[in-house]
Amino acid sequence: MALVTSSRQIAHRSPAGVLFLGALGVVFGDIGTSPLYAMQTVFSIDHNKVQLTESDVYGVVSLIFWAITLIVTIKYVGLILRADNDGEGGILALAALARRSLPRGDRRVPLVMVLGVIGASLFFGDSLITPAISVLSAMEGLEVAAPSVEGVILPVAVVIIVALFVVQRFGTQVIGRAFGPVMVVWFLTLGVLGIRPVIDRPGILAGLSPTYALAFVLDRPFVAFIAMGAVVLAITGAEALYADMGHFGRAPIRRAWFFMVFPCLTLNYLGQAALILNDPKTVSSPFFELAPGWAQLPLVVLAAAATVIASQAVISGAYSVSRQAERLGFLPRQTVIHTSNEGGQIYVPAINWILFVGVLLLMFAFRSSAKLATAYGLAVTATFILTTTLFLIYAQAAWKWPRWRIVLVAVLFGVPELTFFSANLTKVVHGGWLPALIAALVATVMFTWRQGGRIVSARRAEKEGPLMPFIDKVNAGGLTKVPGTAVFLHPNAATTPLALRQNVSFNHVIHEKSFIVTTVSDNVPHVPLEERVTFDDLGDASDSIDHVRLRFGFQDDQDVPAALRQAQAQGLPIDPDEAYYFLSRIRVEPSRTPAISRWRARIFVGLAHNAANPAQYFGLPESRTIVMGAHIEI
Repeated sequence: MALVTSSRQIAHRSPAGVLFLGALGVVFGDIGTSPLYAMQTVFSIDHNKVQLTESDVYGVVSLIFWAITLIVTIKYVGLILRADNDGEGGILALAALARRSLPRGDRRVPLVMVLGVIGASLFFGDSLITPAISVLSAMEGLEVAAPSVEGVILPVAVVIIVALFVVQRFGTQVIGRAFGPVMVVWFLTLGVLGIRPVIDRPGILAGLSPTYALAFVLDRPFVAFIAMGAVVLAITGAEALYADMGHFGRAPIRRAWFFMVFPCLTLNYLGQAALILNDPKTVSSPFFELAPGWAQLPLVVLAAAATVIASQAVISGAYSVSRQAERLGFLPRQTVIHTSNEGGQIYVPAINWILFVGVLLLMFAFRSSAKLATAYGLAVTATFILTTTLFLIYAQAAWKWPRWRIVLVAVLFGVPELTFFSANLTKVVHGGWLPALIAALVATVMFTWRQGGRIVSARRAEKEGPLMPFIDKVNAGGLTKVPGTAVFLHPNAATTPLALRQNVSFNHVIHEKSFIVTTVSDNVPHVPLEERVTFDDLGDASDSIDHVRLRFGFQDDQDVPAALRQAQAQGLPIDPDEAYYFLSRIRVEPSRTPAISRWRARIFVGLAHNAANPAQYFGLPESRTIVMGAHIEI
C-alpha cells in the first residue's frame, strides 16, 4: 500500500513554535499591515465623504471589525482552510477539489475551473499591488517623523523591494524564521499602540457591536457604501492566508490568528478610531500618530520591516498558485525549487522576477500609497466572491451540505462581499482598472496555454501513432539491433515516442534494450523508493521495448537517472550510467491558418519556447542525451 502523506502532515512534524513563528512571518504580513493605510483611506476617500463625527467613526470601526470577523475569522480561518488539496490551499486548489467532487457530466465541472483560473488571475494582480502599496505606506511614515526627508521615500522603497525579491531564493522557511520574531514584535506593537487611546476613551469599545455598522448603513447609506470601498483594505490578505496554507499547514495558521493577529488588529483599529475622535487632526496619518514623538521614527523602521513581510505573504502565495496552475495544465513547465523538507515550501524563479519587474513599474507609475489605494480592492473583493462560490460547490458535492446551509452561508458571506465589490467598482476609472487589466492578461495567458496545449497534444498524438502496432512492426524484423540501452522520455504508454519512431525510420536500428520512461507527479510530498517504479513489458517479455513508470512527490527531485539507479537496485535490467537518453523536443510554430486566433497562437509559441529545459529538469547527462526534434503548427 502506498504511503500517502500530505504537506500538512509533514509540516506538523516541526515544533509548533517554529511553525507558529513561520506562519506569522509569511502568512499574516499582508493583513497585518493593513492598519497602516486602511483607516486613513476610509476618511480620505472620495473627497472626505466620511466625516469625523462620532456616528461615522463608530460606524467605520464597527464595519472594519465585522468585516474581519465575517470574512477572515469565520469564512477563511473557520471554513475555507478546511478545503485543502493534500495540504495545499489557494483558489486553484479549491477549484480542483470542487471539480474532483462533482460527478462526471455535471455541467458545473467546466465552470469551476474557469472560476478558479479567473480567481488565480485576480490574485496575481493583488500580488503586484500589495508589495508596492505596503512598502510605500511604511516609508511615508517618514513624513510624520521627519518631514524633510520626503524626497527619499520612493528611492528607499525601491531598495527595500529589490532586497526582498533577491532573498526569495533562500526559501520561505528561512524567511519565515527570520521574519517571525519581527512580526511578533509588530503585532504586539499594534496592540500596545491601541491600548492608550482605548483607555482614554473606553466608550469606543461599543464600536464592536454590529448595531453601529447597521445604523451607519441605514442612516447614511451612500456614505457607508463609499466607506466600504476602503473598509475592504482591512481584510486584504485573507486570500493570501489561504494560498499560503501549503507552506505551514492549517493548525499553525489558526493558532497564530486567534492568539495574536486578530486581538492585536482589533485593538489597533479601536485605538485609531478613539484617537481620531479625541484629535481630528490625526486623521491624515492615524496609525503613526498613535505613537509618541520619540517612538515615531523607530515605528517607521518596524513598519518597513512589517511591510516587507506583507509582501512576502502574497509572493509566497503566487508561487503556490503558479505551481498549481502548472499541474492543472494552465501554465507551462516551470523551474520549481523546493526550499525545505517541511511542507510545500517552494521558490519559482520565473514568477519571482516577473513580480519584481511589475512591482517596480507600479511604484514608479503611482509613486504614493494614496494613489495606489484607488487601484486596490477590486481584485480582492472579486476573489472573495469566487472563493465563496467554489467553496459552496465543494461543500455541497463533497460534504453533502443541505440546501438550507448552502443558502445560509451564501447570504452570510455573499451579501457583504457583493457590497464590497460594488463599492470598489466606483474606483475603476481612478485606478481600479489596473488589477482588472492584470487579471485579464494573466487569464488570457492561462486559457491560451490550456487550449493550445490540447491542440498540440492531439497533433502530437497523430504524429506519434499508437505504440502497440509500432512494436509489432519492430518485432517483425528487418531492423539492425545495436548494442546498448536507450531511454525514451515520454508522457504515456499509449503512443510512440517521436524520438524512437524517428530513430527507427531514419537509422533503421533499434537498441538491444529500449525503455519508454514516463514520469508522474503525485500530489504528495514524497513517494517511497520501493513504490517509485512500475515496470510493464507491454505484453511481450521477449521483445526489446519495455515501459517504466516513475512516480515522484512534489518534494522529490525528478532526477530520472537517479530514479533508474534505484530501479536497477530493485532488479530492473538497466544501467542508467551507460544508457543514452532520448528526448522528443517539439518545436511549436504558428500556422498560416491557426487553430486559434493568430495573436493567441503567438502567445502560446512564446510560452512554449520559454518553458523549462526538459534535459535539465529531469537531470539528464549532457554527454549522453540526444534531442530529436519535431515540428508542430498551431
